[in-house]
Amino acid sequence: MNPERSHDPAESQLGHSGDLLRRCWPHAPVHRLSEHGIYFITAGTYLKAQLFVGPERLTLLETTILTLAGKYGWQLEAWAVFANHYHYVARGFPDSRGIRLLISHTHTHTARELNRLDAQPGRRVWYNFWDTRLTYERSYFARLNYTHQNAVKHDLVPVANQYRWCSAAWFERTAPPTMVATIYSFKMDRLEVPDDF
Repeated sequence: MNPERSHDPAESQLGHSGDLLRRCWPHAPVHRLSEHGIYFITAGTYLKAQLFVGPERLTLLETTILTLAGKYGWQLEAWAVFANHYHYVARGFPDSRGIRLLISHTHTHTARELNRLDAQPGRRVWYNFWDTRLTYERSYFARLNYTHQNAVKHDLVPVANQYRWCSAAWFERTAPPTMVATIYSFKMDRLEVPDDF
């Protein structure tokens, strides 16, 4: 599999969320974390099975996450999807629907589509998810960086923006260079993230 980014998620068939992604990176004042919630989400497949292998399946997962986030009123600020797990950072607004509803819908839809592709109806796809509400600026920045850099952590690419199914290339194109440098400077070594996939 060639991990190089050859598509822009903002230009893929994302409907409403594609419109959201065409806007610039949300560089609101960084000292003001949302009173409606900013969450770091991690989810893994059942038994850590590598179920989303290959471009078609990774794109299915990424597109579903981006599309449903838009429909549920959440603004994704970073994401990374892999064969057996994903991470994202999402900002809520007054009209955002529940984050757990968004995750449940994502898992139901992707499991149904994946099982249809594999002709395995009823197979369990997802195991669990972990959600952390981010209330400290440093924690928020560190998790943004962690998510953007996750493909490098997993040795899939040498540079994050080369991985097709994450937000790093989009972030680098749309955020001001000083913001990119700031986010990428945050240390991630003290984060406790379930990521042994």
